[in-house]
Amino acid sequence: MKVMSREFSLKEKLLLLLLSLILVGLAYYQFVDRPVRAALTSAQEEAQALSTELTAVEAKLARMHRMRDELEDVTSGGSASEMSSYNNSKAEIALLNDILSNTLQYAITFENVTRDGDQIRRNFSLQFTMDSYDGVEAILSALNESRYRCLIGDVRCSASRDNNLMEGNVTVNAVATFFETMVGGTPDAGLPESKPSAS
Repeated sequence: MKVMSREFSLKEKLLLLLLSLILVGLAYYQFVDRPVRAALTSAQEEAQALSTELTAVEAKLARMHRMRDELEDVTSGGSASEMSSYNNSKAEIALLNDILSNTLQYAITFENVTRDGDQIRRNFSLQFTMDSYDGVEAILSALNESRYRCLIGDVRCSASRDNNLMEGNVTVNAVATFFETMVGGTPDAGLPESKPSAS
């Protein structure tokens, strides 16, 4: 059997070399470049997700620090309101009249007093009109930061001009509660019976 063999010409050698380089380049692209690019893209997406998560955690931490500072301020007596003894209604009405004296108009409706053990809740509805939203904020802040313990809830604001709270008069409807205690208080006819404690 006769095997044919011959020398490759320079041109053929160059073509074979070029083909080898192309094959090596294709192999590099397929098995090195593409996986590395995919890994980089995945790492960048993961870094972006971690960055977003870190921002959320930092915001939550900042809120927790603010809450801790406020709690420390309250427990140290910085801005703590007092829970007055029953019956403090006259002082509370005087406080409301003083806070609301700069409003355009206001109305206060007290509901029945509720009692749970030594804790008294004096619930009331509040409606007032101010000439600006800043004035509304000042009124609510003054009530919230008053010397008597007060919880404000279900605040609803309505504007007189095109539903724009930043222009014109603003009317506020809210419910709130003054808290009192029977410690040092004098029972009267308006005081309900204490609820029996759950066993």
